[in-house]
Amino acid sequence: MKAIYKKYILNFKQASGTSRGVLRTKETYFLYLIDNEKRGIGECAVFRGLSADDRPDYERKLQWVCENIQLGKEKLLEELYEFPSIQFGIEQAFLSFDNNNMFSLFPSNFTTGKEAININGLIWMGDKNFMNKQIEEKIKAGFTTIKMKIGAIDFNTEIDLLQSIRSNFSVYDIELRVDANGAFSPEEALKKLDRLSKLEIHSIEQPIKQEQWIEMAKLCKETPLPIALDEDLIGVFFKEEKEIILKEIQPQYIILKPSLVGGIQGSNEWIEYAEKYNIGWWITSALESNIGLNAIAQYTYSLQNKMPQGLGTGGLFTNNIASPLEVKNGSLHYNTTKNWHLEDLFFN
Repeated sequence: MKAIYKKYILNFKQASGTSRGVLRTKETYFLYLIDNEKRGIGECAVFRGLSADDRPDYERKLQWVCENIQLGKEKLLEELYEFPSIQFGIEQAFLSFDNNNMFSLFPSNFTTGKEAININGLIWMGDKNFMNKQIEEKIKAGFTTIKMKIGAIDFNTEIDLLQSIRSNFSVYDIELRVDANGAFSPEEALKKLDRLSKLEIHSIEQPIKQEQWIEMAKLCKETPLPIALDEDLIGVFFKEEKEIILKEIQPQYIILKPSLVGGIQGSNEWIEYAEKYNIGWWITSALESNIGLNAIAQYTYSLQNKMPQGLGTGGLFTNNIASPLEVKNGSLHYNTTKNWHLEDLFFN
């Protein structure tokens, strides 16, 4: 077996706003396994400015993986504990390689097109008109759960937007989730959570910045609104640390992004402790291409968590890899009548 990697730049159809700034491109890497006629592919979706493995030696480490692929999956994962997105890419590549169909990592009723995954519709940050337009589009598209990123524009404007949804749709019609990406200060967070709770919000992701664990534990204890940890899970590599964090903070939920928390193995460890401490959880993608999204979706379906998941739709980029993944009526489907197209990756 030999392995090669390729850098790929995904271009957003339109600039997408987050509390960390505006995104126009997204860098990712594809890991390709080859042994005679057998093939395997995985995506190492580093997230610059957010991933724990956003390091200058990232590509050198990918090259090291290719030079040492004979070590096998388990040894490679052990050696790469500080590179969660590469760990996930390796897991994908070996699962892909070991199956007759390189895109069927977890064969199921999802991959045969018989069942779909319920997902939330994501509202990107922008001015009020832009965000309102997105909300209308998501509702028309059949989404019953909407996640709105907040923290980049005036908080009162964001409250008005949420209020406008609630004026037209009850909590039984639309579930509202918000993601602050750490935008609130510890001093103001509780007051803002109180205002949000009056709009019957399902939960808020990461209201204050990560690694403020004492403040977050206090907030989770006093909050009128369920809190989901997100960024606080990034860069936590060892099982013992994971248990300590969940035991001490006691959040209501955790959000698992496989590319950021060590792939399947890392996510499974978080789930184990979340369930031990009666903490809810769901899976979220992190701007992967359709290669990574496919792996996350199949893994997510295998877990049989019936909550709406935070999976992307593959439609954000102009140059995504054409795939059978599609969204209908607020759910992610695998359309078996469509094919994968890898021509743009130039692998041979």
